[in-house]
Amino acid sequence: MHKPPYELRSKRVWVAGHRGLVGSALVRRLEREGCDVLTVGRHHCDLRNSGQVDKWMKDLRPDAVFLAAAHVGGIHANDTRPAEFIYDNLMIEANIIDSAHRSGVEKLLFLGSSCIYPRMAPQPIPEEALLTGPLEPTNQWYAIAKIAGIKLCQAYRRQYGCDFTSVMPTNLYGPGDNFDLMGSHVVPALMVKAHKAKQEGAKTLEIWGSGTPLRELLFVDDAADGMVFVMKHYSEEEPLNLGSSQEVSIAELAERICRVVGFQGQIVHDRSKPDGTPRKIMDNGRLEALGWRAPTSIDDGLAQTYRWYVENIGSVRGAPVVHA
Repeated sequence: MHKPPYELRSKRVWVAGHRGLVGSALVRRLEREGCDVLTVGRHHCDLRNSGQVDKWMKDLRPDAVFLAAAHVGGIHANDTRPAEFIYDNLMIEANIIDSAHRSGVEKLLFLGSSCIYPRMAPQPIPEEALLTGPLEPTNQWYAIAKIAGIKLCQAYRRQYGCDFTSVMPTNLYGPGDNFDLMGSHVVPALMVKAHKAKQEGAKTLEIWGSGTPLRELLFVDDAADGMVFVMKHYSEEEPLNLGSSQEVSIAELAERICRVVGFQGQIVHDRSKPDGTPRKIMDNGRLEALGWRAPTSIDDGLAQTYRWYVENIGSVRGAPVVHA
């Protein structure tokens, strides 16, 4: 028997992590759903504190939860602050998932990450590859915490019948990204470097590693649309991959970003820096079979991201960085 879609209209929907890259895109997307979007800042509720989370959930009583809150960062951040990455993420997800169960939340969608998969997973990566091999060492702390979140959703579904499920987004980028070079992912890091090189009239742009690793990129507003689709149409224990099926090498990505930014110098490689996972593209067949595909091309997404960066950060000398 076909199950009707979960209706968001008129529901109280908590976006946990609403100030981050994904959370802010979810807030934008949910404006079209006719629901009451709930958010809370760190100064009112520390998500690592179970008592504060319980009180907030008891007071606000959300019907649905998008669990997008996380401590995130790139290779350098993961490598130098492993305790923060594993502890903070474990606490955030455990507190919210447990409190959602005890407060009677109707549906919860947990946002995992493609880094949960083994370093040498088959390509494209199917959902079944989870826990079949060693993780990428440079982000294992974050990955282990995210795997625990997936298993928490599965455990609460099995033991208590909670309608909790998970999606595994691929590499995300877009408006509101973290443009701090010491903690950013590849797209914003390259964008900041190219913008600075253009402003300074530099002849070269240095990028980390060999440039050969392949990455799948997903524009964050597409990701938010996909997550709303999953919330409405999917209710199973197994996590779903959420990607674009658009693959690009780091070297080609750098070239595309330079074109968008308008930097015309030479790209040089610092091969003493790590490459990370050699290839990572998701098998998005299960989600596509449900009827969803990402609509935005890489070039269009990069152009929208750079426009946001220039308007909000890059045009102001000495402007503060934006953290996810």
